[in-house]
Amino acid sequence: MSAWFAGLLLAGVSVLVGCRIADTDAVTPVPQLLAFLPWLLVPTGTGLLLALLGRWWVGVVWGVVVLALLAWFVEPYGKDSEPSGPAVASFRVLTSNTQFGRATDALLAAVRQQRPDVVFVQECDNRRCDIALRRELAGAYPYRQSVDGAGSQGSVILSRFPLEPAPGVPAAMGMPGAVADVHGHAVRLQLAHPMPPVPSGLGPWRRELERLRDFAAAGRGTPTIIAGDFNASQDHAAFRRILDTGLYDAARLAGHDRAPSWPSRTTPVFGVQIDHVLLTGDFSVTRARFLTLTGSDHRALVTDITLHRR
Repeated sequence: MSAWFAGLLLAGVSVLVGCRIADTDAVTPVPQLLAFLPWLLVPTGTGLLLALLGRWWVGVVWGVVVLALLAWFVEPYGKDSEPSGPAVASFRVLTSNTQFGRATDALLAAVRQQRPDVVFVQECDNRRCDIALRRELAGAYPYRQSVDGAGSQGSVILSRFPLEPAPGVPAAMGMPGAVADVHGHAVRLQLAHPMPPVPSGLGPWRRELERLRDFAAAGRGTPTIIAGDFNASQDHAAFRRILDTGLYDAARLAGHDRAPSWPSRTTPVFGVQIDHVLLTGDFSVTRARFLTLTGSDHRALVTDITLHRR
């Protein structure tokens, strides 16, 4: 009986590991479960223990191989960024999903405390969040680009730096874009908020992540920041393809590559990192930290970054 349960556990995990090896997100429930890839160590370890107890030696070897592969894939994806040019500007970036605007008050408090220079806000509804940001932060952040919308469709970029309008990435939920003048240096800004990978919405999820990848690839050579709720982790092939254009994850560069940002009720003990600040190699990262905002199911991410001349 123990061998039967071991085989069942190892077979399920092996399907997911196989998709990871094949660099594909496949179909439901693979994308949803891949987000929690590090936690697959638990059923794998259980399967290995059951195989040992049942003296099922084929299962023991199977379990060891799967465990080794998981340990390999848990390692951070991609390389570190080491800009070689002189530093020209240091500033702070904050990204937050306010969950339909429910965390607006907490976001305002965080902005006043953290004093970021650029703020990316997702799910900033036009009935509460957007109105509050205009009323409370217009003086400190005179520049903005936004997509007006109710519920999860509204999104805003706020900036202390002058902004030039830029075409946003088309999506069901707002993903505005802009070009910031950071002390005389042009920096592309793009808010990310693709559809989540729900069973009935894998197509839109993939398409919108692909559009973000295309945006990143089209701007090679220009300092770029893409920040927001990506609804994807480094264990998703669609997200890794964005990184493969030459972007780096700020949390990873600061040593927090596996710090979970969602769901906030169970973080930091359990969860997955789907909120990111992605940077081109023009930037170095001094610090990154996640903040819990009352009213949101996401933790906000604050990063201190430095732009370097090429």
